Order: sequence, then structure tokens, then C-alpha cells
Amino acid sequence: MQANRSRDTGPEIAVRKLLFARGLRYRVAFKAVKGERLTVDIAFPGQRVAVFIDGCFWHGCPQHHRLPKTHTDYWRDKIVRNTARDSRAGQTLEQAGWTVLRFWEHEDPSAVADHVSARLEDSRQTRPRQDSVSLQVND
Repeated sequence: MQANRSRDTGPEIAVRKLLFARGLRYRVAFKAVKGERLTVDIAFPGQRVAVFIDGCFWHGCPQHHRLPKTHTDYWRDKIVRNTARDSRAGQTLEQAGWTVLRFWEHEDPSAVADHVSARLEDSRQTRPRQDSVSLQVND
């Protein structure tokens, strides 16, 4: 199992390339919440948007996940633990004020990039600007 990547997977890189081409800048393998052992695949810290690209096998995709024929009990328990960890990570991030977006590896990278871009645009429009300065002119 050590050969399985936790970051820089093919589907993740495909989405990142599309986001970068759109001028969006992000952090990879970002530790979003101090003191928590969770890593966001693609993070936009300014807008507090966390994007996860979940592998069908490791995260139990309802469409594509199939248990191996050997050591079935081990793998079933492993996938249940992974999905429970995913759920806890999402709740932790949401409680910290992040928006969590989860996608499966089999989803079209262009559609994922469209969804992420739209969500970032929404967060820009609804978020009040903190760097604006009010000037008063005395005549």
C-alpha cells in the first residue's frame, strides 16, 4: 500500500491544471485546521474553500467500489474507517468556517473545475471585503 499516493494523483492533477489555467491559485496538501490531522487536496485559503478528489476504491464510491475477493473483512473495515474519517474531516472544516467540496476520481475534470470556479465566484461575491478603507474628505 505504500506505493499508493495520497497527493498528486492523476485526477487531482487534471483538476489542478484546469484551475491554474483559469487563473485560480491554490494550495496543495494544505493543513487547514491547526491541531487537526487532516489535509485538504486543493485549498483556497482566502475563500476558505476545501476541495477533495476522492478515489473510488479508497473512499467507497457507490458506483465503482468493489471489495477485493481476498481479505474481504479487512478491506470492508478499512473503507468504513476511511468514509468515517472523510465525514469527520468535512464536519471539522465546516465548523472552522470552510466550504467543503468533494468529488469522485471518475468525475470529468472539466465539470469539477467548473463547479469549483463557480463556488469560488459565489464566495467572492458574498464575502465582505476586509481591505476596503473608508475615506472622509473635509472641505
